[in-house]
Amino acid sequence: MQPTLYTERLILRPLTLDDAEVIQQLFPHWEVVRYLTAEVPWPYPADGAHSFLEHVALPAMARGEEWHWSIRLKSAPDALIGNICLTDTEDDNRGFWLGRQWQGQGLMTEASAAVTDYWFGVLKRPLMRVPKAAPNLGSRRISERTGMRLIRTDEGAFVAGTFPRDIWEMTREEWLASHPL
Repeated sequence: MQPTLYTERLILRPLTLDDAEVIQQLFPHWEVVRYLTAEVPWPYPADGAHSFLEHVALPAMARGEEWHWSIRLKSAPDALIGNICLTDTEDDNRGFWLGRQWQGQGLMTEASAAVTDYWFGVLKRPLMRVPKAAPNLGSRRISERTGMRLIRTDEGAFVAGTFPRDIWEMTREEWLASHPL
């Protein structure tokens, strides 16, 4: 069973189908999706969030292959403001998005640190790799702040088009050296 995680300002709750309506409102905005993988349909369908939860995220969570959390402020625990996930996919172990009005406040750095700690501390994974569109400077800063390093650049397909895709990496030993459990 996937736990709820807590940080200084956030509550990360496992996603449920009940989250679909709010996700459908917050997610399909260009500023949120433009640098996400081209697998995200665009324009986003009216049932996109419900379909994703029902057919992708929740079954993968039940199989123990993916871990998806809603991001909520401790000051407003009933309001979902974004999502963050971990996946057992080669070169793609963490992904996230945050509603526009909550971006730029350090919240995703905080959420990323919590799930990275879960990846290395609870799941005992030896390595985390995270892909991102090279022009996504905000996401790049999150990787830098959490101690990741750029290991290679190739080409990737994103909602906004084809861009250089940076792969960032961190080992369990590196994480534990800077974030003792």
